[in-house]
Amino acid sequence: MTDEAIDFLEKLSNSFGPSGFEREPIKLTKEYVQPYATDLKVDKLSSLLFFKKGSSRSPKILLPGHVDEVGFIVNGINDKGFITFSQLGGWFDQVLLGQRVLVRTQEGDRQGVIAAKPPHLLPPEERKKVVEKSKMFIDLGCSNKKEAEELGVRIGDPVMPISKFSLTEKTVFENDVSKGTMKLAIGKAFDDRIGAFIAAEVIKKLATENIEHPNTVIGAATTQEEVGLRGARTMAWLAEPDVCITLEVDIAGDVPGIEINEAPAKMGGGPSILTFDASLIPNQGLKELIIQTAEKHNIEYQLSAMARGGTDAGAVHISRAGCPSIVLGIPTRHIHSHVGILSLEDVENCIQLLVEVIKVLDQKAVDEFTEI
Repeated sequence: MTDEAIDFLEKLSNSFGPSGFEREPIKLTKEYVQPYATDLKVDKLSSLLFFKKGSSRSPKILLPGHVDEVGFIVNGINDKGFITFSQLGGWFDQVLLGQRVLVRTQEGDRQGVIAAKPPHLLPPEERKKVVEKSKMFIDLGCSNKKEAEELGVRIGDPVMPISKFSLTEKTVFENDVSKGTMKLAIGKAFDDRIGAFIAAEVIKKLATENIEHPNTVIGAATTQEEVGLRGARTMAWLAEPDVCITLEVDIAGDVPGIEINEAPAKMGGGPSILTFDASLIPNQGLKELIIQTAEKHNIEYQLSAMARGGTDAGAVHISRAGCPSIVLGIPTRHIHSHVGILSLEDVENCIQLLVEVIKVLDQKAVDEFTEI
């Protein structure tokens, strides 16, 4: 992976973009892919489509990844100047307390911390309970409402976690034998800016390496996925895809307390091919083609399943008359928190797999996915 690509991923991860406020990561993506795309389009929910035409206009292969991150929105300021908030996307109460956040106001960005009543002042039985979000507040250091208003804070302002991107490296061991090293990325918003990043890298690779492909590839950076797959619905109408390969994170199950049937994918084991989730049963012909392509080219992959939750594919596959769809995931630890961890090797394998799949997705292959 080039330094240019890593720099883009870092900027994308660090950028400000809770659901409904994605302008910053959308602009970053547009600037990065513009030199490699044959066309760009934006729908009216601000999802970005970037096209790479091959030897044929059709079939159209859609590669969406959403760029909104789980965040918060200000819903009140109390008399003491503390901020109350609602969540944008799903947050686990236990990961919030003591975390730094950025409130974006019309007067500029304000740093704060999510806090609650100190445990020292709680009765013993209360200390054992999880503090719920409804009892938390954002502290900007203010002492009254006027001070908070003077900072520019108002109801409706978006809030994101403060968490800076970084890289680290580890030695990989299998049965106590060294198998080389692996680079890991640590940061926020991998769910799902890693998907948009992969789509951009695929378009870039097709363009810079003059790779022949019998189709038109459409990368997409979609909005408002975390609040109901909203951007995917409008984006799909604009793209009119013949095939959709949604690019997402997957829950890495290689952490304490998780059974293999709950989350089969492991960080560093290759991209996952999602066999089902609560919003999508993938097209079986497309699934088998991806598996066969991975095995033909010796690209590491994993089969995965998720009984709950869904992705943009849940909306795309039932748009218009339907669209053969599937999800490729990057196993990521600690999603929907301030800090996630993923393997850049998994990301590179996913890019390679997508390019090889795109090479064989001609009209005949796509027609066979829905042939009766």
